[in-house]
Amino acid sequence: MTDGLQIRRLEILGDREIEGLSDVLIDCVEGGASVNFMLPMTRSKAEAYWRSMSQSVARGERVVLAAEDGAGIIVGTVQVVWAQPENQPHRGDLSKLLVHRRARRRGVGAALLVAAESCSLDAGRTLLVLDTADDSAERLYLRQGWQRCGEIPNYALFPDGRPCATTFFFKALRV
Repeated sequence: MTDGLQIRRLEILGDREIEGLSDVLIDCVEGGASVNFMLPMTRSKAEAYWRSMSQSVARGERVVLAAEDGAGIIVGTVQVVWAQPENQPHRGDLSKLLVHRRARRRGVGAALLVAAESCSLDAGRTLLVLDTADDSAERLYLRQGWQRCGEIPNYALFPDGRPCATTFFFKALRV
């Protein structure tokens, strides 16, 4: 694991957090991650996204977790979306697990998953679901005990416009 790594729940996304989260989002999209954004990935687009997520956090619709290195720099993030239909109060959607390319393969993604799962249990959520278009992320989810449901071809686009398949996963959390 990264030396000094700290996972922090962001109750408020201030300017410093928005800047750090935007750096991670831009890096991941520029690296080819299919996470709802197309190239060119501008700072204004990233900051607008995180401002809207800040409002969603304030409304209690989601939680945003940030991984900070020993110097306090945000190197990764993940969200759990609480806003679900009335008949699914036990479920959350894991979203935007992002790790800056310079911090990968150091346990940041696994630490974010553990924190997201713990946070979900604390909120009474016992089932998490996610989707991904990234093979290395799939390996991480499998190592962390997630179950693969299946793949939908041409579900989304990579940032450069090429179609990509998306794989769906779930994890039942132990109470």
